[in-house]
Amino acid sequence: MQASDVPRATAAAMSTASSLGLTVDDAIVLHDSNKLTLRLLPCDVLARVAPAADQVARFEVELAQRLAASGCPVAALDPRVGPRVHARDGFVITLWTYYGPVAPGEVAPADYARALERLHAGMRTLDVPTPRFTDRVEQAQQLVADRDRTPALADADRELLGDTLRSLRRAIGERGGAEQLLHGEPHPGNVLTTKSGLLFIDLETCCRGPVEFDLAHAPEEVGEHYPGVDQDLLRECRILVLAMITTWRWDRGDQLPNGRRLGTEWLRRIRAALDRDGLDTHG
Repeated sequence: MQASDVPRATAAAMSTASSLGLTVDDAIVLHDSNKLTLRLLPCDVLARVAPAADQVARFEVELAQRLAASGCPVAALDPRVGPRVHARDGFVITLWTYYGPVAPGEVAPADYARALERLHAGMRTLDVPTPRFTDRVEQAQQLVADRDRTPALADADRELLGDTLRSLRRAIGERGGAEQLLHGEPHPGNVLTTKSGLLFIDLETCCRGPVEFDLAHAPEEVGEHYPGVDQDLLRECRILVLAMITTWRWDRGDQLPNGRRLGTEWLRRIRAALDRDGLDTHG
């Protein structure tokens, strides 16, 4: 979110919570990217705020309700207010349960895999219209091709990303394996360690595709504990996902801290992975 919009977005979240009978004296910024995530105090609510043009909030709220009802490990909406999207001052606000931090430590890969398997099992029971994973790849391809939006991307790197996205999108799509509803980005930043176990957040990225596409966002060790994984497909998905997130880092509007440094590092990783796995992306 643009820095100039943060004070207004924060005020909108605080006003919304107050109007619903919650006590709000302060707001702490927990995360700021395309959405602003706030901890409202002393009511201890997690508020997610996005520009009103964001059309994903309602989908995320409805999906979170259905997944929670199915026993899936997802973060819950705050039970003190209605499960709905609130509009105020040009923003849409959703209010969620705040989960306090537990003892620090890395998540065990086996636990991560079991939680993701439970999420996938619940998602298989839902009939929800969502884009296919290839639609998200196409968005990255369009960004690579748009020199105005990625002006700092060198020609050789632009060619690398374009070829990798195109060839792996085709190769994975042509495998014809089973596809289902996916989280879309179940990376460690979207996994909460709580007293109730691991919970997934940020459901706005849901799409349809092979489970290996989701596993490609998780640490490599997680894939070793997830049953029935096609390891060749997972390797292709890992490189594809790496090419996608690298592309976002070269968007001139990217707000991720150290994004350009990460983009440079990930380009090297893509080249190394292609060499290691002997993949030809020029076809």
